[in-house]
Amino acid sequence: MTTVDQRTPAELAEAERYTAHNYHPLPVVVAEGEGAWVTDVDGRRYLDFLAGYSALNFGHRHPELIAAAHAQLDRVTLTSRAFVHDQFAAFCRSLAELCGKELVLPMNTGAEAVETAIKVARKWGYQVKGVENERAEIIVAADNFHGRTTTIVSFSTDPEARADFGPYTPGFVVVPYGDLVALAAAVTPNTVAVLLEPIQGEAGVLVPPTGYFAGVRELCTAQNVLMIADEIQSGLGRTGRTFAIEHEGVVPDMYVLGKALGGGIVPVSAVAADRDVLGVLKPGEHGSTFGGNPLACAVGHEVVRLLATGEFQKRSAELGERLHARLGELVGRGLVAVRGRGLWAGVDLDPALMTGRRACELLAERGVLAKDTHGSTIRLAPPLVVTEAEIDHAVDQLAAILAEAV
Repeated sequence: MTTVDQRTPAELAEAERYTAHNYHPLPVVVAEGEGAWVTDVDGRRYLDFLAGYSALNFGHRHPELIAAAHAQLDRVTLTSRAFVHDQFAAFCRSLAELCGKELVLPMNTGAEAVETAIKVARKWGYQVKGVENERAEIIVAADNFHGRTTTIVSFSTDPEARADFGPYTPGFVVVPYGDLVALAAAVTPNTVAVLLEPIQGEAGVLVPPTGYFAGVRELCTAQNVLMIADEIQSGLGRTGRTFAIEHEGVVPDMYVLGKALGGGIVPVSAVAADRDVLGVLKPGEHGSTFGGNPLACAVGHEVVRLLATGEFQKRSAELGERLHARLGELVGRGLVAVRGRGLWAGVDLDPALMTGRRACELLAERGVLAKDTHGSTIRLAPPLVVTEAEIDHAVDQLAAILAEAV
């Protein structure tokens, strides 16, 4: 093994020299990963408690997902949607069945899936609901995070994501998250959809009030408005259910999926809805050269197969109880509050002690990787393959940096 930090400074300097500064990463240069662990270029191991913002729900290099990718790499990786390949139908069928919907539309990134949902909702509004052309409105929540395209940042309330990227796309109405009264007041005859995260991840893993989404569902049904659940971060096992919206006992009209759907190997996203919604699209109106490619479908199909067993949802629910119990012990001992569901937690530190960024730096020094957001909040989202011992180890390291700061 090489000396610790022998290669890291040079690698960081090279990255700094040749890349645009759209991220502010921790000073860690990952070279290998397996399960819940990664190893840097100098041989130091870290427990990954971010899991690629939930893109790595199944851990690094899950053997069954890697095998599916390897097998497809030896056959065909891209055809474009000008043709049909032999992995396409099986992936689309299995994902539709997992979602309980009739159709799916595969894309690549989460932002592409959100853009797809927006286009579908608008077209549905004009062709099915009868909204006057160019007048469609979509209601979204403050503090949302749905991506960073020019359209999506148009309805962001985060100054860092939004500032200096205008002119902004019209057609969006922002209301407070979790406020059903405000949402109801915002609905007009031009409202075609309500687009919400079942849990707001970037905002600090914010869980809505009990009954909120049941009310949203009732309102959307009564007003003939599509209910769209952005499950890109919250879905596919992260919260102890296949979809986080299941905790609220409701079914949306459209699921927006991404991140974990690619198994941490390739970008795979999709929207899922019934035929009366997704069926409004006709050839030539929307697409992607790489969307639904053979490699993506092979990996995505294996992801769906893993989820269909219920094993990962069960692990997330059970291990999530342990994570939240352990974190709860630290409230009043450096932590102000803990939120979340399953293996997903938003942790508010006492701002008098340190920022979230400083906490993540100190955790990295102790071999645990996490990510800050909004001041003194950090997010914890380990892969669903994490063990009890690994959860305890990570929380112990958090407890140690808090104790040192008090």
